[in-house]
Amino acid sequence: MSSNAEARLDALDRVLEGQQPSYGLAGELFDIVDALNSTPALRRSLADQSAPAAARQGLVMDIFGGKVSEGALAVLAESTNLRWGSGASLAGALEREGVRAALLAAEAEGDLDEAENQLFKVGRLVEANHDLRAALADQRMPVDGRQDLLSGLISDRVLASVAGLARRAVLARERTFDLTLESYLKLAAELRQRSIAVVEVAHPLTGDQEERLRSVLSRQIGRDLTLRVIVDPAVLGGVRVTIGDEVIEGTVAGRLNDARRKLS
Repeated sequence: MSSNAEARLDALDRVLEGQQPSYGLAGELFDIVDALNSTPALRRSLADQSAPAAARQGLVMDIFGGKVSEGALAVLAESTNLRWGSGASLAGALEREGVRAALLAAEAEGDLDEAENQLFKVGRLVEANHDLRAALADQRMPVDGRQDLLSGLISDRVLASVAGLARRAVLARERTFDLTLESYLKLAAELRQRSIAVVEVAHPLTGDQEERLRSVLSRQIGRDLTLRVIVDPAVLGGVRVTIGDEVIEGTVAGRLNDARRKLS
């Protein structure tokens, strides 16, 4: 993925994460995607960066205003401000946010780890059953029939969020059910990793120090964090924190290295 594509997705991610996580929001985003995919002209119009931004925003309000929540509208409106290259790419980005909304809701309920585990097991179940895999891929069967087939097998064994995502994966946005479910697992893994702060220190933290640091970092990023503390004498002093791809450098070693770079 290009850096520009990542920047667009990051921008959309930030808008989604500014909303109250809920399965309802995920469902609304999926409904928007379905509406765009069923109306190619609308999809193209919303992705058309040659049209005035006000026109695109007006179209969003005309079609979806009052029909979906303010959170869903905010994500959709931001998507139309970004250059995707095609209407299909815009719809794909919104699909991704729908999946992330469901996973964020699971995270808010403390179920993200279990949801990820269950999604993996659903994938293994389908992979191990040739007839089921073939049925889910059979385009001659109506989508809702294929979704009901899978739901009948798993609904009473998994979280409601997992059952909903599994039904969505039957649409095979990533070409096959297996690949689509794998994309969900990658998003879950990314969210789980971003909820873990790796803290490197020269000396062990006391329980009180660890809790104060966790509280400060959680407030900064807007959600609860789990700390993984690594004691490394090489940091000399201070703290280095890594949350996903973000590194907060506050160590003596880091400052010395920065000074050396400036002097070289």
